[in-house]
Amino acid sequence: MDIETLSLPFRFGFMQNAFLISMIVSVPTALLSCFLVVKGWALMGDAVSHAVLPGIVLAYILGIPLIIGAFAAGMTCAVATGYLASNSRVKLDTVMGVVFSGMFGLGIVMYVSIETNAHLDHILFGNMLGVETGELWTAAIISLVVGLMLTLKWRDWLLHSFDPAQAQASGLRVNWLHYGMLAALSLTIVATLSAVGLILAIGLLIGPGAIAFLLVSTFGRMLWVSVLVCMISMLLGSYLSFYLDSAPAPTIILILTVMFIIAFVRRQIMTRRMSARRVQDTVA
Repeated sequence: MDIETLSLPFRFGFMQNAFLISMIVSVPTALLSCFLVVKGWALMGDAVSHAVLPGIVLAYILGIPLIIGAFAAGMTCAVATGYLASNSRVKLDTVMGVVFSGMFGLGIVMYVSIETNAHLDHILFGNMLGVETGELWTAAIISLVVGLMLTLKWRDWLLHSFDPAQAQASGLRVNWLHYGMLAALSLTIVATLSAVGLILAIGLLIGPGAIAFLLVSTFGRMLWVSVLVCMISMLLGSYLSFYLDSAPAPTIILILTVMFIIAFVRRQIMTRRMSARRVQDTVA
């Protein structure tokens, strides 16, 4: 393929917006994924991403910005999950499964009961090729707020993720950190709506952090490696989808999956080599 053919996607405005939204949302999703992986909140990200659907539909009915409804629904799901888990014998993962499936079902019922020009596929799976200027600005503002919040206080959130009791003994406001993380999660999902939608948002919220966790040994390096991994996968997925005639969002998630498998295999090989060296050193 010649240079003209390779540069063809960059000549179209819709592809330029797709590349731009990819770079914007890759920062908050990657940073947040590191904390979700370390804290073991993968299912929480899945729960909140599904639960924002009724908020979106309700915001459309009331004629208010969709971001308000999505954020309110996400926080409602997170708070309700925490309350139910704290005041019942049911485990947290079970409560999250009940809450997010219930709210997602409610959102579907609400959606089919109203007349709207909004396509459900775009809400569920994103519409990167149809991103508008307003959505770019919304995603950029959310990315800036969440990115700054996580990078400036990452040590506090890291301590809270590993040992909440120690974080409280150190004088940190544990409740602020807990609900701040939930707010960041809800905002980030809102930012990714136009990019990958609700269903595939969990891929961006878990994949980069999981890959970085397999590649590096310190959390500080894990943060920037996850951002690099997420940005590369989103840009490459958007680029390849142009030639494959596929949707960008599933292509991005597929690339993340392949990268995770490669990182996992690499980790296994390194572990076996280290074990073999230890055996040799012991014998010697």
